[in-house]
Amino acid sequence: MQNLLSKGCQITGLLDRLGEFAPQVLLRLFIAYEFWEAGVEKFNGDNWFHDFKGEFPFPFNLFPADLSWFLATWTELAGAAAMVVGFATRFTAASLIILDFVAWYSVHAGNGYNVCSNGFKLPLIYLLILIALLLSGPGKASIDHFIKNKYCS
Repeated sequence: MQNLLSKGCQITGLLDRLGEFAPQVLLRLFIAYEFWEAGVEKFNGDNWFHDFKGEFPFPFNLFPADLSWFLATWTELAGAAAMVVGFATRFTAASLIILDFVAWYSVHAGNGYNVCSNGFKLPLIYLLILIALLLSGPGKASIDHFIKNKYCS
């Protein structure tokens, strides 16, 4: 019985050590992939924001559609790159939360929950991940963690 408890403690210790960086890395990589894909699609595609500009919430409805397209594209691309390495993670998460909110409000909200009907399920998942990263930070496997340890002691 003592041997079984000892093994359980070893496994728990290993999981605790993995838990110090792995969850945030996995969340960062997932959200980076999703926003990178969206950014590349916008970068290579036509500006369809003209069709939704009137649906954007204030103050985003005041921006020209071309400016909104540019900002969304580069926020997604730069945000994805930053998430991969864990740089400016909390700022990036906040920026992507705003972008996600605008997309949810203007494109997905009226379509219900289902992904198949372009509903708000994916924006909700992205929002929950981004809030987790905003609150917890990028984890130990990040540039932010290195900077914090070097300059914020």
